[in-house]
Amino acid sequence: MAGTAGFLGAVKRHRAKIGVALVSLLLVFWLAVALQRSVILLSDPDLIAKALGLAYLLLPLIGGWAMIRELLFGIETSKMATELDAEGGLPVDDLPRTPAGRIVRSAADARFPEYQAEVEAAPENWRGWFRLSCAYDAAGDRTRARRSMRTAGKLYKAAS
Repeated sequence: MAGTAGFLGAVKRHRAKIGVALVSLLLVFWLAVALQRSVILLSDPDLIAKALGLAYLLLPLIGGWAMIRELLFGIETSKMATELDAEGGLPVDDLPRTPAGRIVRSAADARFPEYQAEVEAAPENWRGWFRLSCAYDAAGDRTRARRSMRTAGKLYKAAS
């Protein structure tokens, strides 16, 4: 029983990574099928089929590029989070939540200026951009959260 409990605990701790791995495997499978179909269409003597095969070939290329880009983004974000956590610099997740578990937006909006001021005071510090990204995410602005995290990643690479 101790082995099972240890395994289930590890699964629970790493469920996000396991989910990413499963979705990535499904995407790789889909990309392989799309590539196979494009090769079949390209080998057809009909010009329309060849044109479709060429267009179909773009799907695995773009999908593969996007998957690799997102996986690298996730790895980089994880490294930054680990380093911030070791320093005690991760934002504290103490915002009130709705019964469904979502962060109360007004509370997130009220705390946002604190993180924005940190970035304005030291725009070259990746740690501030990381925390600002978390604040954007808590406030529900995923687009700006990702943009801020990408800025944090660029500054993190430059500092390393």
